Amino acid sequence: MTQTFKKRVTLEKKNSIAYVTLSRADKYNGLDFDMMEGLIEASKAVRKDRDIRVVILQGDGKAFCAGLDFGTVMKQPLKLIKGFTKYGIKKTNLFQEVCWCWRELPVPVIAVLHGYCYGGGMQIALAADFRMATPDCEMSIMEIKWGLIPDMTGTVTLRELVPMDVAKELTMTGRLFNGDEAKAMNLVTRVSATPLEEAEKLAEAIKTRSPDGISAGKALFQQTWTVPEAQAFDIESKLQFKLMRGKNYRRALQAGQKKEAPTFLPRERDY
Repeated sequence: MTQTFKKRVTLEKKNSIAYVTLSRADKYNGLDFDMMEGLIEASKAVRKDRDIRVVILQGDGKAFCAGLDFGTVMKQPLKLIKGFTKYGIKKTNLFQEVCWCWRELPVPVIAVLHGYCYGGGMQIALAADFRMATPDCEMSIMEIKWGLIPDMTGTVTLRELVPMDVAKELTMTGRLFNGDEAKAMNLVTRVSATPLEEAEKLAEAIKTRSPDGISAGKALFQQTWTVPEAQAFDIESKLQFKLMRGKNYRRALQAGQKKEAPTFLPRERDY
């Protein structure tokens, strides 16, 4: 079964893997408001389905995402202003949430990059847990071309992957670089002529493990990466305690003792 969100994003579930596809191929999957809202809605649908084990995020046609569609977005000034507004206790505005929603999912997200990956598209990719790219995928932190800075969570995701001078250089020049150079800079996980196949191999490997253990593993590093040691140790102990009270932990333990392949229940909770 395939779900469609805002006529821009599709979600297809196959064997507990959610394939989320940016489906605006005629515009190189440029981000208009419908695309952004559709991506956020798709992430919410993934969160509700605890049988989903991994997300593969990809673009239809000749590109992953060519970035913000300025020609369309600038014609809607009221929506543009609202897009910068944060409501209630939310820490993200619309432009940030379209990226950060993938980081906050309780399952791993693998971005498959090909063709073009510019600006906002690059920031969406950086918010994924893993990135598989073709060698010739053309990438750029492109906001400076329009006199702007990356403001769709790139301030956090770039600092996780590259030194500050590299982040500054890419931000200040907006220069193009390909998948091979991105790998050398640590911006992508793997480079392959068939990145979707690489993503599916990783997804299948992840699926053999406890969905609660995987969810907690994602939370472990997201919550501890930049905090003081004492706080990190406290977080890891609390996550471990929660896991050891769960059914999937017991299934993994029993299967290990019997030297059998474990069978798991859907994820019990979000970590």
